[in-house]
Amino acid sequence: MRKAAHALSLALHPVWMPTVALALALALDPLLAMMIPERGRHMLLGMIFLMTAVFPITSTLLMLRSGAVSALAMPRRQERTAPYVVTLVYFAMAYYLLRRTPLHPAVLALFTGILLSTVGLLLLGIRWKVSAHMAGIGGVVGMVIGLGMLHGSSTALVPVLFVLAGVLGSARLLVTDHTWGEMATGMALGFATTLGCLLFGVYF
Repeated sequence: MRKAAHALSLALHPVWMPTVALALALALDPLLAMMIPERGRHMLLGMIFLMTAVFPITSTLLMLRSGAVSALAMPRRQERTAPYVVTLVYFAMAYYLLRRTPLHPAVLALFTGILLSTVGLLLLGIRWKVSAHMAGIGGVVGMVIGLGMLHGSSTALVPVLFVLAGVLGSARLLVTDHTWGEMATGMALGFATTLGCLLFGVYF
């Protein structure tokens, strides 16, 4: 059971979520996809994956090697500050590149929500070990609902995503010392920032 929980935690790790969110957004919402040729979509997704997954993972591995973090799971709340700051820098760099690409404003709003969610994790992490995994999946749920409300795109995945979030939360409880409160706060943070930015057109 614990091996399955670890595997699910890895498969749904928050570093994958920006790429997953963008790929889903382009697949579900024709208004977003029509502004980018197919080859351009692949390049865009590759850039986002590099900036929001590969670079943060590499930096965290370097921190692990230097002893700045004790394990990749970062079990101690205090260990999470430096990786969150580094990740936030990479996310901001990705957003900077997005701003220079002809994209629908909803894409910028989506990534503004991701940035704000990461800032929230960093600030709340000063006192509380909020679940980044749940913030990630919560952001994806908020994105699907938000695009559905804005453009009428399909929300058929929402029940599946909620079930997946519940399974992920149970897995994180099994393999970490997170509490239900930390899980719920992470989910609410990711959901609210992404949905709010999409609905109100918030981007920098």
